[in-house]
Amino acid sequence: MTAATGRGLDVSLSRRRRQSGRVSDYRLSEDPDDLDLDRVVRWISTDAYWAKGRTREVIERSFANSFPVGLFAHDGTQAAVARIVSDRATFVWLCDVYVDRDHRGRGLGTTLANWAVDWAQRQGVKRVVLATVDAHGVYAKAGFTPVGHPERWMEIDTRPPFN
Repeated sequence: MTAATGRGLDVSLSRRRRQSGRVSDYRLSEDPDDLDLDRVVRWISTDAYWAKGRTREVIERSFANSFPVGLFAHDGTQAAVARIVSDRATFVWLCDVYVDRDHRGRGLGTTLANWAVDWAQRQGVKRVVLATVDAHGVYAKAGFTPVGHPERWMEIDTRPPFN
């Protein structure tokens, strides 16, 4: 694990280490093998408003086919997760951002958003998008703004409505 590969990065050493005036005690890892998939599946399938009821198979497949990141507490327990869907050339979508309830309020969401921006810059990708119902302020800290020209965007969404 090295900084060159992006594996095992220490958040406390990153240039974005200060969140809400605190220095992060969390370790960031881009290594998919570090993820606690049981925990991730539980978070996403039972508590994430956008994915309640999503099956383990779908969650595992989605993480296997994207670029995941985890944040880990000092004791090694996974505290947060996110993933990027990207072609690594023109487009990055940050999704499935989840911070464990016991670790919220510590800037971890912003740390993950900053990670996504940095990841895109390392790839030379100039567009990063995400969707959120309630965390606009978290993502704004990392430079996200409402979609410019939303009239240009279209979607097909066959998911059931979520609250």
